Amino acid sequence: MNSATLAPPPPTITGQRDTPRTTAMVQSSRLAGTVAAYLGLGLALVMVGIPTYWVVIGALKTNREIYTVPSTWWPPNPAWSNFPAAWAAAPFPRMYLNSISVTLISTTLKLVNATFCAYAFAYLRVPGRNMIFLFILGALMIPEEVTVLPNYLTVASLGYVNSVTGLILPTIGSAFGTFFLRQHFLSLPREILEAARVDGAGHLQTLWHVVLPLSRPVLATLILLTAVARWNDFLWPLVVTSKDTMRTLPVGIYFLFTQEGTTEWGVVLAGTIIVIAPIIALFIVVQRHLVEGIAAGAVKG
Repeated sequence: MNSATLAPPPPTITGQRDTPRTTAMVQSSRLAGTVAAYLGLGLALVMVGIPTYWVVIGALKTNREIYTVPSTWWPPNPAWSNFPAAWAAAPFPRMYLNSISVTLISTTLKLVNATFCAYAFAYLRVPGRNMIFLFILGALMIPEEVTVLPNYLTVASLGYVNSVTGLILPTIGSAFGTFFLRQHFLSLPREILEAARVDGAGHLQTLWHVVLPLSRPVLATLILLTAVARWNDFLWPLVVTSKDTMRTLPVGIYFLFTQEGTTEWGVVLAGTIIVIAPIIALFIVVQRHLVEGIAAGAVKG
């Protein structure tokens, strides 16, 4: 009998189990990835946390303590008086009202504008739609500083200098928001939209009852990014306003600096904390939706 016919067939790979060595290598690889991730998070925490902590303790120090070397990690006698001094150094109550009004109205109008534009670019068959969208993408490449002069000439010709309308009008367009929401709308399941149309829903009903509820995490992200940008805007409020009663908080911090080189840095840092406190509160409120958006993206893969 031929010996070749008696040879057993080679073992198949599908039936093999992981050897202890393979399992150990996989566990070591996962452990190395986890350690690298935590090291990266720790590095980011140090890079962000130390400057933030320095701002906080600097707001509780006098100029002499700030310039003392080596610096102390916590002032022995915290100068809490820096906060009322910063509040009184500029018309912060009025500037707070201006910043809140400008941020709320501008963010709302930007969100509405971007939502309708993104829905149209994603789901409506409009002649020249792709060409118009290319123009919007081109607007993303134009620095904001380039548009300051044309916007100012337009606002001045309309008589909106030193007004809330002048602060808001050039900021209601959102090329980034349109692009951001359009890309998300295109990723939504088409079956749900088709089911809504079969049930007789129009475009507004589909947008309100189907698209927007599925886009809450993305909308929360866009709201946070837009609100932070509008709250921190310095150049446009500085250009379009000349009255202290119409200026916003970022411009108000400028009032805390002196031209003679005797700036009270503790007061400046206290004013900085006063300005950024509402944005921190907004992030705390919105962060749950941000986490949901990240988790949803991870599940969709």
